[in-house]
Amino acid sequence: MLIVESYPLAVSLIVVTMICWGSWANTQKLASKEWSFPLFYWDYAIGVLLFSLILGLTVGSTGVEGQGFIENLQQANTDTLMSAIIAGIIFNIANLLLVAAIDIAGMAVAFPVAIGLALVLGVIDNYIKRPLGDPMFIFAGVALVTVAIILNAISYKKLQSSQADGASKGIGKGITISIAAGILMDFFYGFIAKTLPADFSQPEAGLLTPYSSVFVFSVGVLLSNFVFNTFFMYKPISGGEPVSYGDYFKIGTPKLHLIGIVGGAIWCTGLSLNIIASGTAGPAISYGLGQGATMVAAAWGVFVWKEFAAAPKGTNKLLTLMFISFIIGLSLIIFAKG
Repeated sequence: MLIVESYPLAVSLIVVTMICWGSWANTQKLASKEWSFPLFYWDYAIGVLLFSLILGLTVGSTGVEGQGFIENLQQANTDTLMSAIIAGIIFNIANLLLVAAIDIAGMAVAFPVAIGLALVLGVIDNYIKRPLGDPMFIFAGVALVTVAIILNAISYKKLQSSQADGASKGIGKGITISIAAGILMDFFYGFIAKTLPADFSQPEAGLLTPYSSVFVFSVGVLLSNFVFNTFFMYKPISGGEPVSYGDYFKIGTPKLHLIGIVGGAIWCTGLSLNIIASGTAGPAISYGLGQGATMVAAAWGVFVWKEFAAAPKGTNKLLTLMFISFIIGLSLIIFAKG
């Protein structure tokens, strides 16, 4: 299987993770004009599972180092498999809340609040479990990311003040859901890290390789979708109309289904590269830099989807400071390992 041993290469892969995690939600924006996010999310979850399987059967089954995808799955113990499935379940409810928040408040707000919060909590959590990297650089970077989150919230508050009452209520609801998503998003990566060996080239008995871990994780995502996404379908918290399983087949066109599957494949690419890189970079740096997706998503929301076009004067300066804080903070996290 493909293993990364170079730190610069690992950082490069995590940067790709950052782009993938910050960009997949564009597929939701593209599909949302024609059907609701719970229907889109079914295709997204299917895309995550399919692409994880493709990666496992290809790059996860080639080379002489480590264990092949199928062989590794067969020897995994129950506790390890359950940890990966639990990671998928936790991620799924967090991501569903994030998608709902995007539907309400847009990418430029939901991502910085939810994923920025998850970044701060996740880096601290992963560093405590596996302290790899200079803590001064890591936590200085986390502090700047926190500043960026606060600046984003202030910017959104200014936008809220210029909205009608109905839109203002939606904004508050979007931020609340984003915070809940961020707190939950913090926990899933630690469960994945527990399934991985310290040395990917010589995995201990019972543990998973990055490729098999992502696949089992994606099974947890899809299975839990029958519980969580069913609730969102019939009790939409974003304020839309309820939808049914029949709507998935009646309303969905091949194009809409493909958009959702591509969204899942993009996100899964990001997770896979992130976990592959974590063997060299360490979970705290890998997770923290990967969650720089907040900056990428905010850029999409500000510059492409024009979500702050109606914001009052002075908001652009705050957004500029937000991006600067994110960039410097993420750079410090990169330099934490030299």
